[in-house]
Amino acid sequence: MIETDLLINALLIAFVVWFAYRRFAPVKGIKTMTTSELKSELKKSGKQFIDVRMPHEFQANRIDGFKSIPLYELKKRAGELSKDNEVFVICQSGMRSSKASKVLKKLGFKHITNIKGGMSAWY
Repeated sequence: MIETDLLINALLIAFVVWFAYRRFAPVKGIKTMTTSELKSELKKSGKQFIDVRMPHEFQANRIDGFKSIPLYELKKRAGELSKDNEVFVICQSGMRSSKASKVLKKLGFKHITNIKGGMSAWY
């Protein structure tokens, strides 16, 4: 009985570690950038900037040059973006933009940058 309990506990711990790694580990092909680094990128041409927050969040506080494409609409609106140009993705904290970056990667985008810390780090 004790051996079974140890095995179950070990499996649960292994699952939690695996889940946390999959959730937070960087994805190959997706870069991260700070908001300070982003400021210089905003001045360059040929770049695409998307904000994946909810529309009311975007309306209340946004960065000039960013287009609002909420995370829940990203798959159906991805055609509005060019797969040839780099896409910079931001949200409030970096969590939704991380998810959005993974969605774009699965859709075949090759040049994706997630903005670390999101709008919370912008100010």
